[in-house]
Amino acid sequence: MTRLHSTATWLRSSSAALALLVLAVVLLSPVRVIGDGPGTPVDPMPVAEAEDQPIGRAMTLLEVAVIAVVEGVTEFLPISSTGHILLVQRAMGIPQTDGADAFAVVIQAGAILAVIGLYYQRSRQMAVGLLGRDADGLRLLVNILLAFLPFALIALLLYDHIKDSFGLWESVWGWFVGGVVLLIVVWYRRGTGPHEGRSMDDLTWRMAIVIGAVQCAAMWPGTSRALAAILGGLLVGMSVRAAVEFSFLLGVVTLLAAAGYDAYAQGHSILAEYGVVHPLVGFALAALAAAAAVKWMVSYLERYSMAIFGYYRIAVALAVAALLLGGWMTE
Repeated sequence: MTRLHSTATWLRSSSAALALLVLAVVLLSPVRVIGDGPGTPVDPMPVAEAEDQPIGRAMTLLEVAVIAVVEGVTEFLPISSTGHILLVQRAMGIPQTDGADAFAVVIQAGAILAVIGLYYQRSRQMAVGLLGRDADGLRLLVNILLAFLPFALIALLLYDHIKDSFGLWESVWGWFVGGVVLLIVVWYRRGTGPHEGRSMDDLTWRMAIVIGAVQCAAMWPGTSRALAAILGGLLVGMSVRAAVEFSFLLGVVTLLAAAGYDAYAQGHSILAEYGVVHPLVGFALAALAAAAAVKWMVSYLERYSMAIFGYYRIAVALAVAALLLGGWMTE
């Protein structure tokens, strides 16, 4: 607990600390997309050479570990796991193949497991409610499914278009706009404690649908599913604590659907490119990282506002934009 307190204090004093960590990974990675200095043009792989390369390559265990930890840490924080995974993939030179993209999604199952474990009582309550033995648990489960419904419908209609729109510039705008919106919400709610507002037990089906509709904004890369769900919860009057916890539980359903779909559609590509050991290592590390991140976030928000995440998002957006404009990184 002492370590969590000191970590929270350190992060509060420097909102760009995490951004600098990500950028360190980017700048120190021995990859083709990084230049030698300001204004250095990117040296792309010659066409003839590119044609001789395999479509994909197996990631090393170190690369798997980095991807898994970044996924676990960022999945439930309001800073966009998609944007961070894309940034790290570019930094490490991981080819954009169906297998690589699906791998990043499938290891989300580790993050899902972490939340189910941390919120075992809530998970059990919903399971018992499904069996007709807990009315409150059943109502919570129904509300989560209703909040998931708008996201699922739009994803089914626009899946291919959404996947094709992923890029670093799109993520930059998502990070920046989301950060500004979050800071505005924090300013508007200044003086309001983390427990002031409706609890999850007060949530109605109409409120759940509103949260689900707001969560659809996360389909824009860099926006963050967690951020959209939390803002949706605050919009319907939930406390910060309740909105964050609801976003965790809603994330379990949303991520389970995404991971299940990609595992079914691209499972053969994942196994062909990475085998069995790499996905298992990624799953385990993502679970551990997600558990640590979720516990830290809940502890941090008991004492401080969500402003740090807004400042962090803006810092990352500006830093990545500088890398792209300076020619240090390609889209």
